[in-house]
Amino acid sequence: MDRARRLGVVAAVLLLGIGVLPVQASVAAPAAQPCVADQPGGPVWVDASCVDPDYDQPVIDHESDVTDPIALHKVQGHFKGTSIRFTIYLPPAAQWQGRFYQYVYPTQSENALPVDVAFGAAHGGYTVQATGAPGYRHEAATAKFSRQVAAAYYGVSAKNIFGYVYGGSGGSYVTVGAIENTSGVWQGAVPFVAAIPTTIPNSWSAAALGGFVLGDKLAKVADAVAPGGSGDPYTVLDSTQRAVLHEVTSLGMPLRSWERYNYVIATSTLRALSSIIKAFDPTYVDDFWNKPGYLGAEASDLGRRFRAARATGTATVEGVARDASGKVSSLTLSGVPAGARTLGMDFSVTAADGSALGPLTGSLDAATGVLAPAADASADVLSKVQAGDKVAFDNSWFLALHAYHRYQVPQRAGYYPWDQFRTADGTPRYPQRALEIGPLIAAGTAGGGTHTGRINTKTILVQNLLDTGALPWNADWYRSQVRAALGKNYQDSFRLWYNDNAEHLNGPVAPADQAKIIQYDGIYYQALVDVAAWAEKGVAPPGTTNYTVSDSQIIVPKTATNRLGIQPVADLRVCGGDRAQVRVGRTVDFTATVQVPPGAGKIVRVEWDFDGDGSYAVARTGTPRSALALHASHSFAKAGTYFPAVRVTAQRDGDTTEKYTLAQNLGRARVVVSATGSGCAP
Repeated sequence: MDRARRLGVVAAVLLLGIGVLPVQASVAAPAAQPCVADQPGGPVWVDASCVDPDYDQPVIDHESDVTDPIALHKVQGHFKGTSIRFTIYLPPAAQWQGRFYQYVYPTQSENALPVDVAFGAAHGGYTVQATGAPGYRHEAATAKFSRQVAAAYYGVSAKNIFGYVYGGSGGSYVTVGAIENTSGVWQGAVPFVAAIPTTIPNSWSAAALGGFVLGDKLAKVADAVAPGGSGDPYTVLDSTQRAVLHEVTSLGMPLRSWERYNYVIATSTLRALSSIIKAFDPTYVDDFWNKPGYLGAEASDLGRRFRAARATGTATVEGVARDASGKVSSLTLSGVPAGARTLGMDFSVTAADGSALGPLTGSLDAATGVLAPAADASADVLSKVQAGDKVAFDNSWFLALHAYHRYQVPQRAGYYPWDQFRTADGTPRYPQRALEIGPLIAAGTAGGGTHTGRINTKTILVQNLLDTGALPWNADWYRSQVRAALGKNYQDSFRLWYNDNAEHLNGPVAPADQAKIIQYDGIYYQALVDVAAWAEKGVAPPGTTNYTVSDSQIIVPKTATNRLGIQPVADLRVCGGDRAQVRVGRTVDFTATVQVPPGAGKIVRVEWDFDGDGSYAVARTGTPRSALALHASHSFAKAGTYFPAVRVTAQRDGDTTEKYTLAQNLGRARVVVSATGSGCAP
């Protein structure tokens, strides 16, 4: 592209931009209609022609030709009077096929990930990304303006450019808000790991409750649900633990997810949410510990366990340690009970003269009395603290949040996991808080939307079966909303694909976890390619995954032919079963049977990880095909318990060079190696 045309993009956009049209001198331009809500207090409706009054002045700040991550023309700008910035990544005209892809997330920057940009260009699209913020309106304004930029750059009509929006987790809120409250802005959408109005904070309170009560039995639970385990973790638990495991499982926490219990019970998200709950519901903590009907005051074994774990008191600062720069690195306290449960504790500091210095965030080791300030700890408080000051500690709020889901039974019908908290006449068994916080967070993040199911684009929802944040049943619930809103022909616009052996986080999987979970980005990339073909050419994508719901658990068929979706299915057998006990040094026989759902592609890669440590070796499979069986053997030099894995990768066209639209899955088994094992072969 020559220099004159590059610089001309700015001028053309200023003429073609939102609300600014080129006109003949003697003809007045029709005024663009503002985007407004359909009803008072409702979300703003955005169509292809209205102008959002909050985002009506896009400004291009800079244009450049870059080569990283690929050769493209980069346009950067902002909306005047707002904090929203945007970046448009335009591949060469010969590579572009008339579409764009737009990733959304409420806290992202305007800088798209290189892999997203490269995927977009490889599949005929430019990429556009805006600064994250609650709602869809700034995303819609960015999408519409990007069309004007692209139209000027490529010399086409903006009306002929197709757009596709996608986002996961918090980004699924934005995506759903976008496709339910706009028309003509995007033609397709891929929400993934979808959260719904009951997700926050309930998924994390349920996980915390399970982690707290299962405690020292977590390893046994993990063993039971791991490949080759008993499959019944309840047999290793006492009655209180069984009741709690059933409670969180019935809320939709995937039972198999407890194999990676350290991930499930990580409490950083719940701690981050605590400030929101405190602001919305400040009296909850006192009610939890004192009022009838709440767990903290309940005359039950579970209630007693909570009260025993509660730790409140005041400690004295005995010493203040500082690093080389003079910054406080730790406080040494006296007066902390040695066995106190310190996870999630709140701290506040009072000077020796009784004056309040303020709250402090950090982690306390009860055994040593050492308090390490958090990265976000108040610099002002730390600068003033000294020996002799008092530190109040209290885990009352954090413990109380472990059961918050019990007091958030939804009033809206259809949330079946909460049926366990209702009596026979449908009323809640426990006292309920004045506010349902989940719907407030969901509506705020989605831009005022309430997950009506009234979608206005071709949509493929991608959900994962081991997700403990956006629980698998969330997608089934949203599917029911779409079905109710669109009627019996809803599948003309909607698909739901479930993926096994995948959890919440997208992006590369840590090496230590690669034998247990897959990277699922390729599946939502393929979904984007499929919604584009659906919207532009009427090519229907592979069907919705077949599944059943049992006690809020999503159950999928064992074979790819019956399961559908697009994920391949791998069945790994060791000595003919899912578990074998073998002798050190003896040869072990493995068989992997692999299938791809009908119309979903071909196997392009199979990899073996016999030790289950995430180190894979590629197997020879020959010409890509939709089904295959492989045999291998391996011997184990050391005693121990191993979880071998076979990782399979499918691609729609059987293209072994494709980098992005790859669908993975695992087959796993267990091998117990000892000096006295038998072995599968002599």
